[in-house]
Parts: sequence; C-alpha cells; structure tokens
Amino acid sequence: MNWNDIVGMVGSILSSITFVPQVYKAWKSKRAGDLSIYTILIITISTLIWVVYGLFHQPLLLPVVFCNGFIFLLSLLLLWFKKIYA
Repeated sequence: MNWNDIVGMVGSILSSITFVPQVYKAWKSKRAGDLSIYTILIITISTLIWVVYGLFHQPLLLPVVFCNGFIFLLSLLLLWFKKIYA
C-alpha cells in the first residue's frame, strides 16, 4: 500500500465515522422520527452506487468501497430505525 492509499483510507475512515453518532443516537434514544427519510434514501442509494463504482473501477478503489460500504450499512440501519422507532 502506498502513501496515496493510506491517505485515502484515513479519509475514508474519517468520512465513515461522521455517520456513527447519528446511528448511535437513534439506537440509544429509540427515536428516529425527526430523521428525513429522503435524506437517508439518497445516502443509501448514492453510497451503493459508489461501492459498485469502486468495485468495477480498474484498479480497484478500496478506500471508496470501504468508506461507502460502511456508510451504506449505517444508512440501512437508520432506515430500519426509522421504520421501527418512528
């Protein structure tokens, strides 16, 4: 892994963890009514598209795949919380 990949991974990790507090708050409070379903859907769809892009790009774009894959999973959790807690 070269320095470019390391910088990309660090950026991906930082981008990914910015979404964690919202998921944690919704989980702990058991409330998600104030969350915008449209925003969550846009995030879910856009991150899925980025994952597909990263997977099919040559060379493979691991930072893009990891970051967006993680955010995709978090957004699915928020959608689930929106459904059960709203």
